Amino acid sequence: MAGAGSSIGNMEDEPPSHTTPLLRGQRWRHRLFRLPCATSLRIKATVWSELGGSVGDLGTYIPIVLALTLVSHLDLSTTLIFTALYNIATGLLFGVPMPVQPMKSIAAVAISESPHLTVPQIMAAGISTASVLLLLGATGLMSFFYRFIPLPVVRGVQLSQGLSFAFSAIKYIRYNQDFSSGKSGSPRTLIGLDGLVVAVFSLLFLILCTGSGDSVDDDHGQSLERPNTSLNRSQSQRRVRRRLQVLSAIPAALIVFLFGLLLCFLRDPSILKDLELGPSKIHLLKFTWEDWKIGFFRAAIPQIPLSVLNSVIAVCKLSADLFPDREVPASATAVSISVGAMNLVGCWFGAMPVCHGAGGLAGQYRFGGRSGASVVFLGIGKLILGLVFGNSFVRILGQFPIGILGVLLLFSGIELAMASRDMNTKEESFVMLVCAAVSLTGSSAALGFGCGILLFLILKMRQMECHSWGGFLNFNSKSLLHGEAAGQLQSMEV
Repeated sequence: MAGAGSSIGNMEDEPPSHTTPLLRGQRWRHRLFRLPCATSLRIKATVWSELGGSVGDLGTYIPIVLALTLVSHLDLSTTLIFTALYNIATGLLFGVPMPVQPMKSIAAVAISESPHLTVPQIMAAGISTASVLLLLGATGLMSFFYRFIPLPVVRGVQLSQGLSFAFSAIKYIRYNQDFSSGKSGSPRTLIGLDGLVVAVFSLLFLILCTGSGDSVDDDHGQSLERPNTSLNRSQSQRRVRRRLQVLSAIPAALIVFLFGLLLCFLRDPSILKDLELGPSKIHLLKFTWEDWKIGFFRAAIPQIPLSVLNSVIAVCKLSADLFPDREVPASATAVSISVGAMNLVGCWFGAMPVCHGAGGLAGQYRFGGRSGASVVFLGIGKLILGLVFGNSFVRILGQFPIGILGVLLLFSGIELAMASRDMNTKEESFVMLVCAAVSLTGSSAALGFGCGILLFLILKMRQMECHSWGGFLNFNSKSLLHGEAAGQLQSMEV
């Protein structure tokens, strides 16, 4: 006991242990991980999976950026730097792989219509569209639209956008493309560094690794939980599941993209000589009244309804579908303000007008993106390319195999279109399909949206009783009932 008492006394005389700083470090690390930005960057799958998902929306990003750079002389360096900052910011704020994609309607007008829009006119269209979205978000009107727009109409917009991406992807794979004119050329050759064999090989590799897009647990988790009478069958299922887990862990989209970059230098080795280090000088653009007028009437007016429907409402609904366990889902107000803020900052300096596209979110999710880290990785990559290579990076993009871009775009489009599979009744499917058909035929999401809303209201009115059509009819029906009751009372008194 004396020995024990002396040992206790010696322990009390010893200096404090050096474990306290470590405990403090763990405490600060615990507090750091509880910050909102750290929660957004918490990787929910694997690092390789998030890296694979980061390139999921490049099938739409690269062709439009390349076309605007070649036709309208867009400053590629400025666009890469600003969109990189947008990616990093949205990844931290939303915590999901929220994409940053070009405003497609503005890009289509700038490229295809004659005369081509100048850079100030393109930026004026982006600022005008951003101002409308910022106003709708700040006033709460966007949340009102999101709550009251019928789900079948939203699904119709998603289905039309997804099929449009898929149709464009098939054209990229089958035909040579001239992005400067926006037209398809001759059929793609079978053999070559950008031939059909390369595209089909990339397609089969992605299908082999990612399957139909479902997780391994969704495919085989339930079957393994069922009691099996045969031990061999149970072991076989475990082997299949293990093989699927290995395949799904491969960053297939990232490998295909890096393979495309390698083919760029093989197709034209002189690219290395043309590369110049350093970004271009960022400067404030000068606008004239004519730039504002042309940009608004020719490009902003067709872009605004597309941005409201596909960049805000469809994105929020798709985000809620893909991430149902998220405590704070992406709200229509936050997404609308985000689109407005990005363009009201970058467009003044010549950065391409951008938005949050549902197709990009579907593509990044399809290839493994499950958190904000996915788009943060993409933003870091864009920032490095913009700062290191600047405008000379267009030489690499110009040689990127279009067939591989088509394969990436095809998966994004199919994933977005499959979001419409939850229409359970014939009436919902009818509204969705009519909305999608009108959107595809008329090449206008706003036209399809209007037809879908009108059709939905007609079908609902058809099922309503006369006394529930509105306040006026409700009032008349009530007065009529009161009149009948009064007449009955008078007859009883007589």
